[in-house]
Amino acid sequence: MDERQQVSASDIPTGGWIDRLAWAPLRPYLRLARMDRPIGTWLLLLPCWWSLALASAGWPDPWYMILFALGALVMRGAGCTVNDIADRDFDKQVARTAGRPIASGQVSVVHAFAFLALQLGIGLVVLLQFNAYTVVLAAASLALVAIYPFAKRVTYWPQLVLGLTFNWGALVGWSAVTGGLAAPAVVLYAAGVLWTLGYDTIYAHQDKEDDVLIGVKSTALKFGDATRSWLWAFYGGTVALLAAAGHLAGLHGAYYAGLAAGALHLAWQVRGLDLDDAKVCLARFKSNRDLGLIVLVAIIAGRLLAAPAG
Repeated sequence: MDERQQVSASDIPTGGWIDRLAWAPLRPYLRLARMDRPIGTWLLLLPCWWSLALASAGWPDPWYMILFALGALVMRGAGCTVNDIADRDFDKQVARTAGRPIASGQVSVVHAFAFLALQLGIGLVVLLQFNAYTVVLAAASLALVAIYPFAKRVTYWPQLVLGLTFNWGALVGWSAVTGGLAAPAVVLYAAGVLWTLGYDTIYAHQDKEDDVLIGVKSTALKFGDATRSWLWAFYGGTVALLAAAGHLAGLHGAYYAGLAAGALHLAWQVRGLDLDDAKVCLARFKSNRDLGLIVLVAIIAGRLLAAPAG
């Protein structure tokens, strides 16, 4: 692989805050944890905040929101570390990922495992601030975190495994408030899984040519030219399940007005999508942070305006 091509095609941002502000020995570890690419943290965090707001009697607890933000930041980094350890040989073969810290040799596998242990330790400290049910429930997600990097080796549906993993917070946020689970949280979780199937299929279209060459699978490869129809189904199901979760939780009608705005955003994603343009795919993928914030505001409004029980 031509070195100039590798650098220009790399998914690692240059000239950002890590290059300008971070101590040089820490830079590879910050990049390993994707601290320079916050979209993944947002997509992990937002289902937590949705569920927290859905379960709350009024405004969601600010302290819980902070704890979930810290937990999402650390655990997203831990997931990326696990992924890069598992994928280091694949990453070396792809221009977009060859510069990643483990694949490029900037971080050894031994040091990556040590860094993973540190991240998991911090995550545990955050998790122990919640009730016992939530601690056990959140810890159960580690099985999915461990499985996900290997899913693309055996199935064309790794995006489903990612959806099950990334939206676990939709269950945890509810249990943090209530000490248990209920139907609104489960339906919200299902909505998040479909949402992830949509946005990560879009993301996977950036890599479809490289994935064929190195022999890994994705929904982008499975759906091919039919992807747009699948996206309509995934996003339509997302909106329907979000509506059902709001109904089950007794939200005010203002929630559905906000959800309609979210539905328009998802329709914009699909209608304006060029599956063969990696930059467009990446931009549509990143726009899901905005969708998540729209839904969060809608849930909070629906909760605050809901008539008091009884």
